[in-house]
Amino acid sequence: MRWVVLALMCLATPGLATTSLAATCENTTYHGNRYTVCTVDVAHDDLRLFHADETGRVMGSFRAVEDSLDGKRLVFAMNAGMYHPDRAPVGYYVENGVQKMRVVTNPGPGNFGLLPNGVLCISDKAAQVVETLRFTAEQPPCRDATQSGPMLVIDGALHPRFLPDSTSRNLRNGVGTTADGRKAFFVISNNPVTFHTFGSFFRDHLKVPNALYLDGTVSRLHAPALGRSDFGFQMGPIVGVVE
Repeated sequence: MRWVVLALMCLATPGLATTSLAATCENTTYHGNRYTVCTVDVAHDDLRLFHADETGRVMGSFRAVEDSLDGKRLVFAMNAGMYHPDRAPVGYYVENGVQKMRVVTNPGPGNFGLLPNGVLCISDKAAQVVETLRFTAEQPPCRDATQSGPMLVIDGALHPRFLPDSTSRNLRNGVGTTADGRKAFFVISNNPVTFHTFGSFFRDHLKVPNALYLDGTVSRLHAPALGRSDFGFQMGPIVGVVE
């Protein structure tokens, strides 16, 4: 009984990374830069994408997502890709098997069009970051999917356009997946970083073969176990784990 009580106390302690079986978030420092990393066991955790409610109104915030869950808990969430002024996804978007936006393969302005970009493809047991042209060629089945860009890491290599001496720094967030798709790492920088620095964190520290940039202007994180739920700009697509 004593150990049960102690375990319950640990679960209830604010400010610690969650000790439940769902996604775990922790703060870390690497080469002088601060990050929060949320690790998702895709085979176990209920990882989903969220965009609009049943009426078609864009949710846009972590609070609105949680209010839609019928009493379930949002244990982790993050903005999940770029969007137009009306908050419609810029690229490929699938939610619960329903495609809402087609794949975009052509180059264009902004970070999304800095090819190669990619797709986060989520199934019931795995999640993979896949470069867009490879995705269109292989057409993997995705229950949920969101396209964003640029790719941060492509088969173990940094995006070829990233410059080590770049002076463009921003708060940034992205996602990387293991080769078997069992784990996904959602990362947000807690101080401004360059693309090269951010991609290197995924490649060299997390050691994932593929990683995808999600955004940098509206990067937001919901990690209640860390006492954090960012607010600000209304978001488009959101990714999260439900418990």
